[in-house]
Amino acid sequence: MTESSLKGSDRPLQEAFDAALVDLDGVAYRGPNAIPTAPAALQAARDAGMGIVFVTNNASREPEEVAGHLSDLGIPTASDEVLTAAQAVARLMAGDMDPGATVLAVGGKGLRTALRELGFTLVDSAKDAPDAVAQGFTPEISWRELAEAAYAVQGGARFFASNLDLTLPNERGIAPGNGSLVGTVINATGVQPTSAGKPEPTMFHLAAAKLGSVRPLAIGDRLDTDLKGARAAGMPGLLVLTGVSSEADTILARRDERPAFIGADLRSLAETHPTPRLQDSTWYVGEASALVEGRRLVVEGEGINALRAASAAAWAAADKGVTIDAGSIPHFGVAS
Repeated sequence: MTESSLKGSDRPLQEAFDAALVDLDGVAYRGPNAIPTAPAALQAARDAGMGIVFVTNNASREPEEVAGHLSDLGIPTASDEVLTAAQAVARLMAGDMDPGATVLAVGGKGLRTALRELGFTLVDSAKDAPDAVAQGFTPEISWRELAEAAYAVQGGARFFASNLDLTLPNERGIAPGNGSLVGTVINATGVQPTSAGKPEPTMFHLAAAKLGSVRPLAIGDRLDTDLKGARAAGMPGLLVLTGVSSEADTILARRDERPAFIGADLRSLAETHPTPRLQDSTWYVGEASALVEGRRLVVEGEGINALRAASAAAWAAADKGVTIDAGSIPHFGVAS
């Protein structure tokens, strides 16, 4: 029998894995508000013995602030349960640069604090001839700061970025992310930065090490960062459909971005996940089924198992060189 890259678990995920590496934006909260199902689902996972570290590509805030925000939203969190991309890029730089190196930090106080804690000397201008530029997200970033970063990189400074997310989900919709702002400096200099954030594996390994985890599960809402990063780190990933990536995105996922598990939201941690099974040319998950006829996706059923079956069918076809007709993808009623 052909095995799908979508996996199953006959135990709830919160029992099958010892740690959850949880993304924030689009998973635990959206903008200032908790995703309604997240607080109770995360508490249930903790109660089941699952360790939790929140792993975020957002570098603008310090871990204490992130933990306070989560706690205010009904998700009690300690600061050492948060790993930011600012901390990750600072650790990456510390392993590759001399102690006390000078850095032009373009970003929020979370980035500046992380750099200082690892012994870097911060400067304010390209005129200070910094050894490196570190860029992280902050909504207050200005043209002048981006210009200083460009001048410094043109002057020979090494270029690092906390992450390269092009977009950032919030309560109003999808906003430009750090990758879009980094793109401004790239466009001015032609220099690509070294990034520590997802989809690079650095953050996943650091987060798992925080808990001493041997069976970590990465959880996110974005195929191109969270799930691609999980695969790069050699960890199974759970895609939840409460943020950026849609049902159709899931069906059309590239091989290096495919999740091991798919859930509507974080409540799927408390659920078993049926293993996709192939019979003749049809993939079955529970009572739902899907197959690809020519380039057309044909699905029987609805809801999460139908999406899982359709994903298994579409991915198997794509691996054989078939391009799925996006117009044949139905709405499954899963994504919020």
